[in-house]
Amino acid sequence: MRKIVYFVHVSLDGYIEGPNGEFDWPVMGPELSEYSHELAERAGAFLYGRLVWEMMSGYWPDVESVSDHPHDLRFAPIWRATPKVVVSRTLQEAGWNARVVGRNLAAEITAIKREPGGDLLLTGGTGLADSLTALGLVDEYHVVVHPVLLGGGKPLLPTAKGRVPLELAGSRVLDGRLVLLHHRPAS
Repeated sequence: MRKIVYFVHVSLDGYIEGPNGEFDWPVMGPELSEYSHELAERAGAFLYGRLVWEMMSGYWPDVESVSDHPHDLRFAPIWRATPKVVVSRTLQEAGWNARVVGRNLAAEITAIKREPGGDLLLTGGTGLADSLTALGLVDEYHVVVHPVLLGGGKPLLPTAKGRVPLELAGSRVLDGRLVLLHHRPAS
């Protein structure tokens, strides 16, 4: 069965966005970029909530016209070629090799996990990750902790209900300043 891998950047005080929605604080160094590409290349599909989808689909299709960052230039063709799943109750279609689901989240995502193919890479955002965590559908958490205190904003998993025991699958320092924490649900 395919796994859902949640890959997210977080501040030391636990936020994925600053108080005004800012996301200008993550630093994409060469080691983090390589790790990100490894996750993307093993993915059979990218998994997005509607808000993250709107941001991604507004940036990656034509990124070469606005960025010359090596990470962006390397990731753009991967993003365009990889199938995408967008969870939304309002979108009917999404374009860019994406299918829209969201009427029955548990059943639809479980069915997608049973399909053949690589992992489902869920990046950024909190809403979908929060919902899938509550349903017990997230198989791995890859959390990159950045050395910044935001003092408020959007918390990593804001509506988590009850305790979810996790086990550490690995950790490492990236680019001499970031800490990657890789967790799985405890068995």
